[in-house]
Amino acid sequence: MSCPRFSKDLRTDQSLRHSVRDGVAYSVMAGAGEHYLSAYALFLKATTAQISWLAAFPSLLGSFAQLFSAWLASRLGRRKGIILFGVVLQTVMWLPIIWLPFFFPAHAVTILIVCVALYFAGGHLAAPVWNSLMGDLVPERRRGRFFARRTRLMSMMHFLALVGAGLLLYGFETAERVRLGFMLLFTLAALARLYSATQVARMHDPGRVPAAIDWPALPGLWQRMRGSDCARFSLFFASMQFAVAIASPFFVVYMLRDLGFSYLQYMSSTALAVLAQVASLRMWGRLGDIFGNRVILSVTGSVIPIFPLLWLVSPHFAYIAVLQMFGGIFWSGFSLSATNYLYDSVVPGHRAAYSAVHNVFASLAIFAGALLGGFLSLVVPENFTLFGGTWHWTSSLWGVLVVSSLARGVVALSLAPTLREVREVRRLTAVGLMLRVARFNALAELIFDMLAFTRRRLRSSGPA
Repeated sequence: MSCPRFSKDLRTDQSLRHSVRDGVAYSVMAGAGEHYLSAYALFLKATTAQISWLAAFPSLLGSFAQLFSAWLASRLGRRKGIILFGVVLQTVMWLPIIWLPFFFPAHAVTILIVCVALYFAGGHLAAPVWNSLMGDLVPERRRGRFFARRTRLMSMMHFLALVGAGLLLYGFETAERVRLGFMLLFTLAALARLYSATQVARMHDPGRVPAAIDWPALPGLWQRMRGSDCARFSLFFASMQFAVAIASPFFVVYMLRDLGFSYLQYMSSTALAVLAQVASLRMWGRLGDIFGNRVILSVTGSVIPIFPLLWLVSPHFAYIAVLQMFGGIFWSGFSLSATNYLYDSVVPGHRAAYSAVHNVFASLAIFAGALLGGFLSLVVPENFTLFGGTWHWTSSLWGVLVVSSLARGVVALSLAPTLREVREVRRLTAVGLMLRVARFNALAELIFDMLAFTRRRLRSSGPA
């Protein structure tokens, strides 16, 4: 894969090239496999409560894997071996997932939850030391553009894998061979992750020893973090993850079960979100390099709370597709800026330890949010009385979406203002940022064309 020169040091440059290839292979796995795990669970007759556990339990197990990873790295003094073990574990866990319907049909959903938890534990095991390694490899002045380019390539492959997988699954759905379709997708995912492991194995570890976590003295580490920019950011990020996780596991359920989308429609709406990410990542990366990540986090974090409520406006596929596209634009900015803000706010020697604590808080927040969402999906009534009138939810998940939106808004209003920029950057207001975003004409044309198409479609189709 042809890449521009990322570093003057040849060995570092080659490692970053391998990192790009690793990311691309990971994206194939995510697009063809990971993205369809919830759909697979629904195919195996999972309940809404089981879907919430499918999202929650991996986060709980992953939080412990993060701490263990940082502790292990501090003891071994090497990072690449830990990353490689996590990648191989993810590869191996696809095998039982593939054969579940054949050997364990009565307990398929339960075993799937356990296998997915171990699969994500592998990813969480690699995450803190990967962050530490990449923080040492990527030159600071090139960080925003490098990760924007890497993420853009990953998003493109994610998009292609997602579309190809959706088309394949739709074909097998038409032929009433959905089980075989899932087997082929997950086999491709396993092979892609295996290739990813070969690329990680060829990367260079500069040898910096990550700061140790005096196991199990986690409170001591938090005392050192408390009051820092990293701590404020971790609190904001974990709180937002909690609010998002209340609803995020159930969008697949809402589309496939409640709205009756086909696999093709589900794939198409999701692929538009990925396509929007690809189109906007370079923009966000460039803006972050020039104006810093805090202003992007503030703006995108203020827009994200609106999206769950917008899902209640219309069940039309065209409307949902456009909504997914807008979500992809703002989520790409939020995710990229969150990653770069963490790099900027932590000194290199403490990246593995602080990243582990940061990700533990986020994982525990996702666990709690997903369980709360699953609980709400069971107890929120379909009918309720308000202002003397009786109101009827179109779906029991509507209440979950409303709660998630309100929680996101509280986080954005209360915690986003506590963040401060940690680099020397040009100052820019939130309004100025939005005006600069609007100046990217190609992206704006795509948005307005989709809006016009949706408006025509809604007018021609009439009420749902």
